[in-house]
Amino acid sequence: MKLHPASALLALGTLGTSLVTGQVRQSPPGDGLIPPSTPLVACDPYFSIWSPGDTLNGVETTHWTGRQQPLTSLVKVDGKAFRVMGATPAATPVLEQKSLTVLPTRTIYTFEGAGVALDLTFTTPALPDDIDLLSRPVTYLTYSFRATDGKEHEVSAFLGASGELTVNTPDQDVTWNDASAGGLSVVRMGSKDQPVLQKKGDDQRIDWGYLYIAAPAEDTASYGFAKPSELGVAFSMNGISGGKGAEGAADRADIAGAGLELKSFKVGAQPVSKWAMIAYDDIYAIQFNRKNLRPFWRRNGWEAKDLLEASAKEYASLQERCAKFDKELMADLTNIGGEKYAKISALAYRQCFAAGKFAADDNGQPLQFSKENHSNGCIATSDVFYPMAPQFLLFGPSLAKSFLAPFMEYAKSDRWKFPFAPHDLGTYPHANGQVYGGGEKTEKDQMPVEESGNLLLLMAAVAQMEGNADYAGLYWDRLVQWAEYLKKEGYDPANQLCTDDFAGHMAHNVNLSVKAICALGAFGKLAELRGEKAMAEEYTKLAKEFAQRWVKEAKDGDHYRLAFDKPGTWSQKYNLVWDKILGLGLFPDEVLRTEMDFYKKMQKPYGLPLDNRREYTKLDWIVWTASLTQDRSDFEALIAPVFKFVNEGRVRLPMGDWYDTVTAVKEGFTARPVVGGVYLPALYKKDLWVKYASRDVTKAKGWAPMPEYIEPVLVTLVPHAGQKSDISWQYTTDRPSGDWFAANFDASSWKKGNSGFGGGGAPNTEVRTRWTNSDIWLRREIEMPANIPASIALHAYFDEDMDVYINGVQAASAGGFVTDYSIVPLSEQGKAALKSGKNIIAVHCHQTSGGQYIDLGIVEVRPGEKKK
Repeated sequence: MKLHPASALLALGTLGTSLVTGQVRQSPPGDGLIPPSTPLVACDPYFSIWSPGDTLNGVETTHWTGRQQPLTSLVKVDGKAFRVMGATPAATPVLEQKSLTVLPTRTIYTFEGAGVALDLTFTTPALPDDIDLLSRPVTYLTYSFRATDGKEHEVSAFLGASGELTVNTPDQDVTWNDASAGGLSVVRMGSKDQPVLQKKGDDQRIDWGYLYIAAPAEDTASYGFAKPSELGVAFSMNGISGGKGAEGAADRADIAGAGLELKSFKVGAQPVSKWAMIAYDDIYAIQFNRKNLRPFWRRNGWEAKDLLEASAKEYASLQERCAKFDKELMADLTNIGGEKYAKISALAYRQCFAAGKFAADDNGQPLQFSKENHSNGCIATSDVFYPMAPQFLLFGPSLAKSFLAPFMEYAKSDRWKFPFAPHDLGTYPHANGQVYGGGEKTEKDQMPVEESGNLLLLMAAVAQMEGNADYAGLYWDRLVQWAEYLKKEGYDPANQLCTDDFAGHMAHNVNLSVKAICALGAFGKLAELRGEKAMAEEYTKLAKEFAQRWVKEAKDGDHYRLAFDKPGTWSQKYNLVWDKILGLGLFPDEVLRTEMDFYKKMQKPYGLPLDNRREYTKLDWIVWTASLTQDRSDFEALIAPVFKFVNEGRVRLPMGDWYDTVTAVKEGFTARPVVGGVYLPALYKKDLWVKYASRDVTKAKGWAPMPEYIEPVLVTLVPHAGQKSDISWQYTTDRPSGDWFAANFDASSWKKGNSGFGGGGAPNTEVRTRWTNSDIWLRREIEMPANIPASIALHAYFDEDMDVYINGVQAASAGGFVTDYSIVPLSEQGKAALKSGKNIIAVHCHQTSGGQYIDLGIVEVRPGEKKK
């Protein structure tokens, strides 16, 4: 649960005070819940828009990172305009918000004024039984009006979106056009450059693909292109005009936008509804072992037009299905843990799914890639999808296997050399191989017990759901290897990290030992299901022996220790949940009772601390811990302070999972998929689990192998510091004025230094010129050959964000960080700007925290040969 370059400071330090504190929170009475930030459009890590306030019309909407991504909506009642979403146009009065309800697939706001009531409903059809639907990047907005004063009123509505929804930073160019077709009025926006899947990292927004706002043509009065607040003003006065057939561009996304005006209609006492939808086509979604994968919804050749037309056709049926699903799930959740628990779970539902992406493999099967939001941006991380898993497990084998499949394909490949499970597949959206700790090169800062235990437990959970171990059998050699590793190293773990790695390395971790013990028991169960009788008996016996030993060696009076060798310490033993869920029969009930009684004494105002070292906690782990005794009073006692945190925490960003139990301050993680862990209590309810899991209509099977990657041959044209030690650059760490990147810019006042530039901490680097502040600007004259190859690229090491110019033309950009020199494509403009002879290359690199380094050269990329 990482803290690498984009660390906890990112969420609190770079988003601005207004987003940290937001509107003054008004905690509702009783069991009411007003989220710290409310999901509006929550589809994937890039298409994720939230309202960080108590009222929808009191603040601008944002991306989950807190960066502004304005959606604007106004309504007219008898010719007078009112604002219902967003903070602009500021001069337009607001319609008073009366209530807010967050359900698994819907967010419902109610407003009243001017003689009408309005229910504004955001519906994301995230129905878990059908990954076709779940993967669609579409959210509907339904405007349902009724009169409250016994009179008839004329009403209409406007929906607009800023160009900022289509770029990483607001200074990027955007284009727009009228894309109406198929009985729909459609406006479309996207970045001008379309750098598909070129950027990776944590604090990133998408800048490729296209945003669509659509509504039935028969219900559309007009549409247009301008800043949403300007379109809102036009709607307030004489209406929007000029959209039909329009197209254009802007050199900044924050001065561009698009919107639709719905035709006016009459309403009386009976509700009348109209709708629009917002969608995003990212074209390609994930890069897996260097191959770009389509989003799952596009696997059969669909384009955006098909997505919009199908979504429009199915509007009525999906509204009905979502309402039915929400009602049933909320009732089941309430029966499990009460109304407070159900509301936390509803808020977690879309957040969990929206922190990952469903892509299609070469066989058209679903692959789900989770993202470590505001943690370090890793993709498909074992100790993130482990706590996330209950939400996926509950709803069937297709979902559960979708996130295991890419991870296990990588783990079984020749690329993974270690006897324990990997940690991650790369940095989102590039699933090209582990980057955390020692990556694929060394065991440094790996989590061997943690990750191996995670995979054995999750494989056993899938087997329990299906009644067989066939899926585990696909990777049996690896699972045997990991079980053997835990047999040797799991009971008394060495000094290493666990999933709570923000707490640092620790030896003899008692809770990590529990994970290993349960994982060994789980492996015994898998072996039994496969008919491996001797192996099943061996590992079941071993797990039971370890559990008996644990009970004695971890005991510390009225509780159990944090570490075997540390008396007077304690910790949450959330990993114990699998003993009962998987029916392992390892630990006596008195262990659970002893721990629960102790936990209830150690609670703080906002929850149970993770352990005795600090007052912080993890929301997902509290829910797991609360489930241990399966006693409703215990569960509600531990959940109530968590609910209080969700309602009262000052940080107006999506629900955090790591926070302080005394101050209610969110520590660092934001909008993470781990909140899917709140669904773990449902896995104790066998009938409930069977009910939901049996509805799986996707029935995924026959996943394709990991895409083959043939390493290219790189021919150096311009060397980097890893190849040559005396490469000199001009540089400055003070923001330069003027066109510092232009070929004729005078940089004679800049310093000179040899690359690479950095402050240490970046692996596989040698710092020759020290750079430790946030930004550096570099210039260098390079020599290119007479015949410049067509297949040229940068060979760069960047930690973190990099922009590169060649002869004054922006040639490349890259976000996030790498752990070794990597190929960065040049844009067509960048390639065209290169000339034989002398050229000027200019670079800007921005750093937030953690290791830092910048260096680059230019290479010709030639096809490699397949290894025999």
